[in-house]
Order: sequence, then structure tokens, then C-alpha cells
Amino acid sequence: MKITFFSTKPYDKEFFDKVNQDFKFELEYFETHLGPHILNVIVHSDAVCAFVNDTLNAEVLESLSKKGVKYIALRCAGFNNVDLEAAKRLGIRVSRVPAYSPEAVAEHAMAMILTLNRKTHKAYNRVREQNFSLNGLMGFNLYQKTIGVIGTGNIGTAFAKIAKGFGAKILAYDITENQELKDLGIEYVPMDKLLSDSDIISLHCPLMDSTHHLIDKESISKMKENVMIINTSRGGLIDTKAVIDGLKSKHIGYLGIDVYEQEEKLFFRDLSHTIIEDDTIQRLMSFPNVLVTAHQAFFTEEALHQIATSTLTSLSNFEANNEFENPNAVLV
Repeated sequence: MKITFFSTKPYDKEFFDKVNQDFKFELEYFETHLGPHILNVIVHSDAVCAFVNDTLNAEVLESLSKKGVKYIALRCAGFNNVDLEAAKRLGIRVSRVPAYSPEAVAEHAMAMILTLNRKTHKAYNRVREQNFSLNGLMGFNLYQKTIGVIGTGNIGTAFAKIAKGFGAKILAYDITENQELKDLGIEYVPMDKLLSDSDIISLHCPLMDSTHHLIDKESISKMKENVMIINTSRGGLIDTKAVIDGLKSKHIGYLGIDVYEQEEKLFFRDLSHTIIEDDTIQRLMSFPNVLVTAHQAFFTEEALHQIATSTLTSLSNFEANNEFENPNAVLV
């Protein structure tokens, strides 16, 4: 099987080449993202491996089908960038990586909380300039604070366990309650109660029509003054304009985002020598109480190895018409 990869970086090639020693597929890598502009490079490929910001709409899928592509393997958990109805109509099988070290993302979410709270990033820069003053660096104890977790799948569950280890009170919201978390004393509550009672709110749910702009002007109005919001899931969960208004009014005290609604134009690229025309992200980064990381939460050795293994295993199962050990990996 020949697999053409898009949106690849050196670390992708390193881990996929290593894992592929067990599969013996023919791998072809392109750094550019997948879209109508690059389809001409696909020649005699059986499968395409795509990432979070690649475009897999009906137009692209129809072109891939005409080129003989039978499989789409997403090396990520999210699939909002794929027209699944079109894929089904065209007979293209689609897989994803539903779980690839949920602890990696959960730990990054907690790292963002600690960084925003204790201002370690600012302290680091100060000390390097021989400024040992503590003025402006005061934080608060996480102990006995209330942390709201929206979405308790694999990542949300891992995060809730970490947060509980700090001695915080954990409130959770999900359409399906996790009995393991309930046994640990974590309380499931209605969304409005989670919003109103939480000092910190961490988002761990997928992006769907029902969760698009979950954090908007109305939901922010229900939150505590000086609330901290963390998003390591999908940028579209947050209405960025509403959050900026919340920051300006000081209703939102802290914001940590590893994802951004328009990130496909920015993230995974070195833009240090260019002028960024996105005024919204520039405005966000101008706030001293906002921390932005560039879709880094998944980025651990363990997660990258699991992503490569799961992706190539899925394609092997498709090719051999085998059943999947994890049915959640199959989208079409």
C-alpha cells in the first residue's frame, strides 16, 4: 500500500518511518496541508494520511476518489474537517486515532493552569534579566478551588484525576457520566451549575454543531468573576470575540488556549519573520493574562509513537478487511 502524508513535519517522518518497519508500507511525505491546490501530487496512492487542519471536504474527497484513493487515515482524534457523508457516498473508508495518550493533553492543560496561575513564564524571563522581584507574580492555591471539566472522555477523565490530586473540588459535565469518576467523588452537575460554580473551567469535548461556540457571551455571563478558561480541545468551542470582550471587562481573569478557531493559517509554522494579519490572535496575545500554545498538547514521545502505530494499524486492517480492535477508530 502507498500512503501519501500531508502537513508533515520532521517528527512525523521520524516516528512513522520507525513504526513502518513492521508494516512495510510505501510512505510519501508532503509538508504542505491537504487541499484542492495540492491534489496533483497524489499519484498511485491507496491512502492519504491527514492531520487536524487538512481540508477533506466533498470537493477534495471526490478528487481523491477519482485518483483511486480508497482510505483516509486521520492521525488525530478530531474529524470535524472531514465530510463523512461524502466519504461514505464515494466508498472511501475513514479512520482516526481516538486515543493516543490522553495523559499528554491532560498534563498540558494542567501545565497551562499552573503557568497562568503562578506566572512561571514571566518569572523565568525576569530572572534571566536579573530581576528577582516578586511584584505582580502572585497566584492562588489550587487546593480546595472548584475546577469544572466539560467532557469526560479519555482526556477529560485523565485531567479530572490530575486536578483531583491537587485537592481541588471537581465538577463534571457530559452527556454520558463516567462511573469511575463518580466513584472517585467527582460530581456531575448541569452545565449552568458548572459554569456558575467553577473557578477554573477546562474544555475536553469534541467540536460538533452542538458544541460550536460552547463558550460564548451567554455562557461567560454565567461564570464567576475572574474565572480561568482552558481549551486544549478544538478552537471552535470558543467564540473568540466573546472571550476578548470577557477579558476586556475583567470577567475572565485568565485564558489558556492550545487551539484557535483560525489556527490552520498559523499553527505548525514558523512565522517569526512575517507579519501576522490575523488581528484577533494578535489581540489575544496582547493580554498579559492570556497564554497561547500552538496545538502542542499532544506533543510527547509516547503520543507520537501511539499515533503512528494506531494509524498504520488502521490502514493495515482496512487493506486486509480485518475487524478493528477499537471500533471508535472507524468513522466510515
